[in-house]
Amino acid sequence: MADDAFEFDPERVNLTTADPRQIICFLSASENEYDGRLGLRIAALFVILATSTICTFFPVLARRSPRLNIPNGIYLFARYFGAGVIVATAYIHLLAPAYEAIGPATCVGMSGGWAGYPWPPALALVSIMMIFLVDVVAERYAELRFGDGAAAAAGGGEAGVVTGRSEAEIAGEATSSRITSMAGFAHPPASKEVQGVDVAVKKLQAESEEYSDGESVYSRREFYSQFSAFLILEFGVIFHSFIIGLALGVAGEEFNTLFPVIVFHQSFEGLGIGARMSAIPFKLGSKLPFILCIAYGLSTPTAIAIGLGLRHSYNPGSFTANIVSGVLDSLSAGILMYTGLVELLARDFLFDPKRTRHVGRLTFMLGCTFLGAGLMALLGKWA
Repeated sequence: MADDAFEFDPERVNLTTADPRQIICFLSASENEYDGRLGLRIAALFVILATSTICTFFPVLARRSPRLNIPNGIYLFARYFGAGVIVATAYIHLLAPAYEAIGPATCVGMSGGWAGYPWPPALALVSIMMIFLVDVVAERYAELRFGDGAAAAAGGGEAGVVTGRSEAEIAGEATSSRITSMAGFAHPPASKEVQGVDVAVKKLQAESEEYSDGESVYSRREFYSQFSAFLILEFGVIFHSFIIGLALGVAGEEFNTLFPVIVFHQSFEGLGIGARMSAIPFKLGSKLPFILCIAYGLSTPTAIAIGLGLRHSYNPGSFTANIVSGVLDSLSAGILMYTGLVELLARDFLFDPKRTRHVGRLTFMLGCTFLGAGLMALLGKWA
C-alpha cells in the first residue's frame, strides 16, 4: 500500500475533499487471515494433488492406451469439455481477478504509473501477440525443417490449380509412372509437374527413413507446430494455479468454500490441459506427456505448501502481492484466450478438414464445449 495511505484516518473522512485513492487503498488493505486447521489444509494439499493429476492424465491415457478400452465418447467429452474450460478460465478466472488486483478502480490502479491506463487488457494483448508470434515462428520452422509436403515442395499446389487436377491425382500419376517403368512397359515421359512431385516424394521418403521409429515427417512437423504453443499454455495455467494455491494456504473462514471449489476448478482445468496434450503427436513411448501432467498436478499443492510455510507472514492482499498476481493473471489470460479460441475451438471446429460431418457427433462435441465453459464460469462465483 502507498505510504500516504497510512496517514488516512478512516474515522474522520470528508467525502467532498478526501482522496478517492486513499479510501480505496484503505478498504482494500487486508491482513493474513490464517485461522489454523493445519491438518485439514495438509489433507487438501493431497486431495488436490490426486484429483488434478488424475484428471490431467485421463485424456492422455484415453488417447495413448487403447488397451484401456475407454469409449471414444468419453474421450470426446473430456477433450471438448476441457476446451470450454480453458476459454472460461481465461475470462472468468484470470482476466476478472486481474482487474480486481490492478484494474483502474483498485489501489494499485490508482497509484503511480499504474494510474490512467487499463493494464489488465494491455498485458493480455501483449501475451496474445507474443504467442501468435511464437506460433508463426514454430510453424515456419516446421516448414523449413520438414517441408510443406510433396506437392507443395515441387510446386504441385500451383500445378493442380492450373491443370485442374488435385495434388493427389498428380502424385498418383507419378506413382503409376514408376510402377509401369519397373514392370518394363513403355511409358511416355512424365510432365515436369509429375517429375517434380516424384522427386519431392522421394526426398520426403528419404527424410522419413532417417527416423528409426518409423515416425513420419508430417507427424514431426505437426508436433513442432503444436508443442511450442502447448508449453506456453501450460506455463500460463501453472502461474494461475500457483496463485490459487498460495491463497488457499493462508485463507481464513472462506477456506471451507474455497477448498471444494478449487478441487473442481483444478480438475476441470486439468481436463483442459490433458485434452490439449492428447491432440499433440508425441513419439510413441514418449514420457514427456506424463512429465507435463505431473508438473501441472504438482503446481497447486506446491503453492499450498509454500503458503503454509509463510502462513504467519504472507499477505495476499498487500500492494506487492496484488501487482504480482494482477500481472501474472493478465498475461495468463492472454495465453489462454489465444489457445482456447485459436488452438482449440477454431482449429477443431472451423479449420480441421477431418472434422466429423456427422450431425449428432458434432452436436455432442459442441454441447461438451459449452458445458465446460458454463460450469467453469459458474465456479467463478466462488473462486
